[in-house]
Order: sequence, then structure tokens, then C-alpha cells
Amino acid sequence: MDGATAVVAAITFSWIGIVVAISFIEAPLKFRAPGITVPLGLGIGRLVFRAVNALETVLAVVIVVALVVGSMGPATWVPLAIAVAALVLQLVAVRPALTKRSDAVLAGEDAPRSHAHLAYVGLEVIKLVALLVGGVAALR
Repeated sequence: MDGATAVVAAITFSWIGIVVAISFIEAPLKFRAPGITVPLGLGIGRLVFRAVNALETVLAVVIVVALVVGSMGPATWVPLAIAVAALVLQLVAVRPALTKRSDAVLAGEDAPRSHAHLAYVGLEVIKLVALLVGGVAALR
């Protein structure tokens, strides 16, 4: 395994851990904590996801650079390109709609539930599966 492949594998599995911990454990559980209201949970979620998405962007850039300089085959770079594309879609297409709704809720409005949340979760699942497939391929 060359250096670029080792970087891709390490970053990929770190990214998986971040997605699982934040999106599939922290995000749903925070609303079950005593005293957490929807506006408070949304405020916390906005801060957490802003930080996580910034970190994910850095990880995606490192992976892309390592894929460009490395010699990994399509079994590695195709799923990782899908993961990066899912992140880009989340940031460009879905997050603005989620931000608009959370702005309304935080302003005291009774905003309807957003289908954007389901799109974000769906992209999280796609990203997670793609990262897992790409990470395993990098280890081979």
C-alpha cells in the first residue's frame, strides 16, 4: 500500500466514524434529552452540522488530492467520488432549505416539516455506503 492509498483509507474510515457519530447517533438523540426544545435542538444542530460539514469538506479535499496523486483503481475512486458528490449535494442543494426552515423556527414561526431533512438523511446513507465501499477497496 503506497502513501496516498494509506491516506485515503485512514481518512475514509475517520469520515465514516464522524458521519455515524453525528448524523446517526448525536442528531436524533439530542431531541430526547430532558429540557431540549425543538428551537434549542435546531440551534445546537446548526452549530454541530456547520462544524461537521466544514471538517467533511477538508476530508473530501484530502481524499481527492490523494486520489489524484495516487494510483488507485476505479473500485476505490468511483465510490469515493460518489461520497464527495453526496457531500456537495448536501451543502449546495439541501442545507440552504434546512437553514431556511430552522431560521423560521428559531424566529418563532410554526414552519411546516421539511422534505429537505429526508433528502439530507438519504444523502448521508449514500455517503456512508460509498465511503465504506471505497475504504474497503483502498485496503485491498
